[in-house]
Amino acid sequence: MEVAVASRTLAVWEHRKVVGLLVRRDLKVKYQQSVLGYAWTMLEPLALTLVYFFVFGLVLEADRGIPEEAKPYGGYILFLVAGILPWTTFGAILSEAPKAMITHSKLITTMKVPREIFPMATVGTKFVEYLLTWPVLLIFVFALGGRFTWEGMLVWLPLAIVLTFAFGLGVTLFLASVNVLLRDVERLTRILTRILFYGSAILFPASMVLHSDGVPGWAKTIYELNPLMGIFQMHRTVWFAGFEELTPSPLAVTSAVVGSILMLAIGYWTFRRLEMSVLKEL
Repeated sequence: MEVAVASRTLAVWEHRKVVGLLVRRDLKVKYQQSVLGYAWTMLEPLALTLVYFFVFGLVLEADRGIPEEAKPYGGYILFLVAGILPWTTFGAILSEAPKAMITHSKLITTMKVPREIFPMATVGTKFVEYLLTWPVLLIFVFALGGRFTWEGMLVWLPLAIVLTFAFGLGVTLFLASVNVLLRDVERLTRILTRILFYGSAILFPASMVLHSDGVPGWAKTIYELNPLMGIFQMHRTVWFAGFEELTPSPLAVTSAVVGSILMLAIGYWTFRRLEMSVLKEL
């Protein structure tokens, strides 16, 4: 098993240029007839941020979960932006994951390359789009007085990015193969995306749930065991390092790391297990 995994990994590395070509092709096709082009990558999450800030920040007062000491460093608006931008990328991965093999069906049946390349290209495209959202984030950081810390830049940011795309790749490998054989998966994924959005503390600090007297202890534990909650907490902690209420707990960090590794392993195992059946169906 280990030899097979190493062999496939080497084969993927040898064909890494194919991944790059697929990523460039997907980006070109997506924006080729758009007047604003890549600007939409920044405009869409920016529009969402403004809507959610009005609803959750002004109407529902979710900013009460932000420590007073953190408000001079961007407060709730920066907290919201730092969560919505990576979620937009991850949500796009979930949206595209079930179609990763079907979209490339002609290439898969004609090209002699490791099939893992096609789900990897899907995730790679979203990674490039994630990088394109950083100008929006940095504008908010500088405009709102956000702070850079060594802890945030050297610990939380690399960890958040690696775990986001490791988890995303695992999900894509799993959904891409299963959806070819069971097309209901794509519809189920849409429902799951909504649940994960509100269950991953994107719009409000996780402490509002974890410190609430109205939420049962078992529900808090399940909430904290959601790997995505810890991952998106890490994305915000980049700018709010040192604030306990906005820093993931040891349980959340452990769940994020272990959950991402498990999701990647399960996704790869499922993909390899169903590969021949998928090829026959395509």
